This record gives sequence, C-alpha cells and structure tokens, in this order.
Amino acid sequence: MGLPVSETILDNGLNVLLLENHKAPVVSFQVWYRVGSRNERLGKTGISHLTEHLMFRGTKKYRPKEFSRLVKRNGGNENAFTSQDYTAYFENIAGDRLEVLLDLESDRMTNLAVDKQAFLTERDIVMEERRLRTEDDPVSSLFEEMDSVAFRTHPYMWPIIGWMGDIGQTAYEDFKDYYRLHYRPNRATVIVVGDMEKEKLLLKIKKYFGRIKPGPEPSPIVCDEPPQRGERRFCLKREAQLSYLLMSFHTPNLRHEDSFALELLALILGQGKSSRLYRRLVREKQLALDINVNYPRLAHDPNLCHIFAPIMPGKTAEAVEEEIEAALEKIKRQGVTEKELQKARNMSEAALVFHQDSFFYQGMLLGIYHTVSNWRDLYAYLPGIAKVTASDIKRVANTYFHKDKKNVGVLVPVLPGFSHASAHMRKVSGKKSSQLSAISYQSRAGE
Repeated sequence: MGLPVSETILDNGLNVLLLENHKAPVVSFQVWYRVGSRNERLGKTGISHLTEHLMFRGTKKYRPKEFSRLVKRNGGNENAFTSQDYTAYFENIAGDRLEVLLDLESDRMTNLAVDKQAFLTERDIVMEERRLRTEDDPVSSLFEEMDSVAFRTHPYMWPIIGWMGDIGQTAYEDFKDYYRLHYRPNRATVIVVGDMEKEKLLLKIKKYFGRIKPGPEPSPIVCDEPPQRGERRFCLKREAQLSYLLMSFHTPNLRHEDSFALELLALILGQGKSSRLYRRLVREKQLALDINVNYPRLAHDPNLCHIFAPIMPGKTAEAVEEEIEAALEKIKRQGVTEKELQKARNMSEAALVFHQDSFFYQGMLLGIYHTVSNWRDLYAYLPGIAKVTASDIKRVANTYFHKDKKNVGVLVPVLPGFSHASAHMRKVSGKKSSQLSAISYQSRAGE
C-alpha cells in the first residue's frame, strides 16, 4: 500500500502529514497530540480527557463554543477523542474552507484561555460523563476492573476518563500546567487528507503553526510491567441483565514480529459469525449470546488481548470459559487450517482497503500509526500479514495464551438495590482499574 504521503517537520518540531486526494471536494483536518492516559499519574488520572473537553472552552481570540459554531457555519463537523496513547481533534470540511481550520487549531494550540469557573463547570461535566458511561454501565466497569487486575505498574491500569476521586481533585493549576507541557508543536502532528494542493497548503501550515514556540519534552514514561506469573481472577457484582465473561492475556504491540500472527489469530478465534468461538459457543453449544476477540495491535506499549462474551441466560461463566479454553488448546496442539488463515488474511486486507474509502479514516490510520510508532509502519502491515504461516499461529497461541498468564473477570448480575460496596469482591489484589483499553474514549467535546 503506497500512499503518497508527504511528511514535513517544521523548525518548531511540528510533524505535518499531507495526503492529496481529489475524488471529493472535502478534506479531513486532524491534529494529534502525543498525550493520553498513559502520560498521567495516579492522583491525576483523567486529566488528558478533561483537557480535551477544555480545548473547546475558548481562547483569547475566540469565545467559548465559537470554535464549533465556526466549523458548522462553514459546513463542517468536528469532534475529539482521547485514548491511552493520544488525544486527537478533527474536522471534516469543504476543501476551500481549510484556512478557517488552520486559524482555529493553531490558535487553540497555544492561546487557550479558560477561566477557573469554566474549568470547574467542565470538570463537573466530565464527572457526570463518568457516572453515565462507566459507573452506570456494568460492562464498562468490568473492563475497568480487568485492566487494574492485569496491570500492576503500567499506566494502562487506570481508566482513560479517570477515577472519580481524581477528576474531582484535579485543580485549575494542574490543568494549566498539563496544557502548557503537552500542547506544543513538538508534541503534535497535523494531518490533512483530501482535496487540497499539498505544496500550497504546507506554506499556509507554516504560516499559522510555524510561529508557535516549541516546549520542553516531558520526562519519558517508564513502563516496566513485570511479567505475569500466575492466573488472576475477579468477580464483579453489579445490577445487570446478563452475566459476562472477560478473559485477557498480555500481548505485544505492533513493534513485535508476533503482532501479525496475533492479529490473524484474533480474527480466526472470534471475529464474525464463522469464527471458531462464535460457531462453538453461540451456534452449537448455545452458551453465549455473542463472542468478541479484540487484539489491540496499534498501542504504544504491549496491551491486553480481550476475549469477551455475554452469557446466555441459564448458562454459566464456567461453562463458557471451559469451551474457550478447549478451543485455545486445540489451536495450540493442532494449529489452524490454511483455509482459516487465508480467510483471516482476506479480512485484514479488506478492512484496510475499505478504510481507504474515507478521508477521515485514512487520516485516523496515519495518526494512530504516527503517534504510537511511525506512519511508515503502515506499509509493513499487508506484507507482514501475508507472511504469517499456520505454524506462526500455533506458536503465538502457545506463547501468549498460557493458563498462567490468564486474567479472568466475571460480571455477576445482582438485584436492584444491592450494595456495591459489599459486593465488590475481588479475589486478587490490584490497584484501581481502567477503561476499555483498546478503544479510544470518545466524547462530544465541549458540550
């Protein structure tokens, strides 16, 4: 896949990636900052996501919410999202309106002007968001618990949105310091995909962003997660309609050669209705209502591969886990068929090709790759997938899906009014927990 991406690094350290495409008169304009929950510390969790909200609270030049109004007035749409590894802002708009975005995004990169009352108001909004999206959502709570159990030292252990207590204790000065440290051109990448002339656009980007001074690089994040040396389990009792099973295993990220085989193994196991686990657990045994296997290859650091299943009423988590274990052991002993492997390769290639149909997703791919590694690693994806053999699948199944490296969480439904405090029985010790680890926590920022 030879995308004609033009890369430039300005004198102030700002990375610029431009991908010209004239199939439609629109562009996707994106600014990616190398800051997410991974850059936080206990006691200040959630400050990346809170800062994302506050970026819509106005600058010295534009009043609160004027950013969104100007984008809409010019026919565009915008939003933002925070993940464990990055925070990104994007607008999709007609190609002849790009200069509006250059002005708005360069302005809020350096001139954010949020007063203390606006900060406190937005902090309350984020706390309410946490109540709605996590504390009132038992499945989100299950994933939070899993991350805290599976990680002992790595910042992936805490939720992207942050702990309620930490959000409430985040001070106005904390936010200002965090913004000044991380929202600098040398911490960002501007990506534009679509209907523009990249040489002319680059001159304008230099005009708007080139005058912003760089800042000091933050201290590097030391993430020395110790190896797991035994199975870990927990039980989470919450008001819910169904029981859920979540099994998670530590796996490497895209920098490891095994990542290609793990990507295909996840597809073979639990992506789609013809996958091994879906056929066995949902169709044949009718133990689960669905099954999903998610391997987060595009992460800055090694993360967790999740196997997640809502359990059929009347069936047990133990029965579902037993069948998943049996399926894993079968692959460890016998491997997979060439037909399964080719199908997984085709699915990977098709997903990548379909993403190329959207300027927004082209920008997303470039942004994720360039923030966690380098956008050129995208070129290695299809060749890497093509080289995976059946013996590779068997080897990575034995290496990473070992029983002693397994983490298991079960969501047990309880009746309304059940005391959460008394029910929160964790069979293993662990610090606080985390958000859906492989999925960006997206908000409708600024509202």
